[in-house]
Parts: sequence; structure tokens; C-alpha cells
Amino acid sequence: MARAPISCAALAAAALLLTACGEKPQHAGTSHGNSTPAWNGPQTGFTAPGWKPGDQASWDEQIKQRNRGQNEYTRLP
Repeated sequence: MARAPISCAALAAAALLLTACGEKPQHAGTSHGNSTPAWNGPQTGFTAPGWKPGDQASWDEQIKQRNRGQNEYTRLP
């Protein structure tokens, strides 16, 4: 009779461990087959000033400016 609780606990633990095997890969809302470059994005109200959609040079400059703003060594006086 003591085997029933132990076997139930073992089955529950095995079921819990096996649920992790069925996890599907998670991707951020975009398909991986996207062939449009990032600098071809739309002009919206959230577009950074100075960036012109379709212009790779202005895209690269905006990325450099954003990276400079996130560098704590250059931000500190």
C-alpha cells in the first residue's frame, strides 16, 4: 500500500519533467524570411529625426548616435 503514493509522486515528477521537452521555439513576431533591409522601414510618428526611410547612410548614422547615447563612459562628465 505504501507504493501507491510513491508511484503517483514519481509519475507526477516524470510528467512535469517531460513537459519541458515539448516547448516550441519562440520568435519575436516577425518571420525569419524577411528580405527587406531594416533601413527601408516606414515613416511614422516614432521615426527618429534625421533618418530618411530607404537611406542606408542615415540609418547607420542613427544607429551610431543611439549607441553613443547608451555608452555610460561617454555620458558621464
